[in-house]
Amino acid sequence: MRGTTHLAIGVGIGVIASAYYPFTATAAALYIGTAAFSALSADLDGPSMLSSKIGKVSKLLRNVMLWAGILLAAFTAGLYAVKGVFSLELTAASAVVLLIGFITKQGFIRNALVSAIGAGLVYAGWSLGKSWLIGLGVFIVWAPWLSHRGLTHTLWAVLAWGWIGTELEKDIGLEGIANAAIAGYVSHLLADTLTTNGVKWLYPFYKKSFKL
Repeated sequence: MRGTTHLAIGVGIGVIASAYYPFTATAAALYIGTAAFSALSADLDGPSMLSSKIGKVSKLLRNVMLWAGILLAAFTAGLYAVKGVFSLELTAASAVVLLIGFITKQGFIRNALVSAIGAGLVYAGWSLGKSWLIGLGVFIVWAPWLSHRGLTHTLWAVLAWGWIGTELEKDIGLEGIANAAIAGYVSHLLADTLTTNGVKWLYPFYKKSFKL
């Protein structure tokens, strides 16, 4: 299902939470933001709305490595042609940069960048003593390397996300923020269950997809 659909459902859940619990502008923003982010987070296991900008950065970085290797190789060849100087270090460096550019897939770079953001959140959570932020960071570090619609689309992921939401609620003292987080995440899995591929809710213990 399209990311925009998941986002719209998440925003809707946040609006409902804002109407159900005591209303303030700040609380409404937190309900909507949390539910919307939760509704998109299961797709961190692949290209998604949350990582689309990072995907563009990864493409740019790969192109930069390729052109850097080409320019370095051209400079090394020019140095030898003009001055007769052969630099083993420059030759090796240009070969290494070119090789990295050729063999590194954009998806790998994207995953590494997403994981780096998660690692930053883990560090921030550790420094601030916030367990929910550590949990969120660990999820973001781990998710990009999983197969699409694998472990992030399971009941176990819902339980993990529920724990993150519960710890967040304890930290900020906003009633219902955990429910908004859980409902947002579950909405993603339910929506994907309505597609032809379905969702492996009990993976890896039961590997068949549930679909309607």
